[in-house]
Amino acid sequence: MHNEELQKLYSLPNIIRLRVRWAGHVACMGENRNAYRVLVGKPNGKRPLGRPRHRWEDNIKMGLIEIRCIGMDWIYLGQDRGQWWIFVKMVVDLQVQQNIGI
Repeated sequence: MHNEELQKLYSLPNIIRLRVRWAGHVACMGENRNAYRVLVGKPNGKRPLGRPRHRWEDNIKMGLIEIRCIGMDWIYLGQDRGQWWIFVKMVVDLQVQQNIGI
């Protein structure tokens, strides 16, 4: 196997799993916590020309689109830890299957 194949097989699911786990943890915190504000807030200040404003929430949404979970209210789901852990496991299993070509 080439290094790229190994990276696809082992690294990507872990990154997505950790990102999704963190998002669920922050969703449980509530709107008054700084981590929650960073996750869903709009960046202040100016960006260099040509750079769109990105929020952590945008990255989470792009990751969900990548795994075909389009239009999901992940903040609502993240507030129920039991359902969120089921979702995290499903995301990891799906990502591993896609990477090994099942």
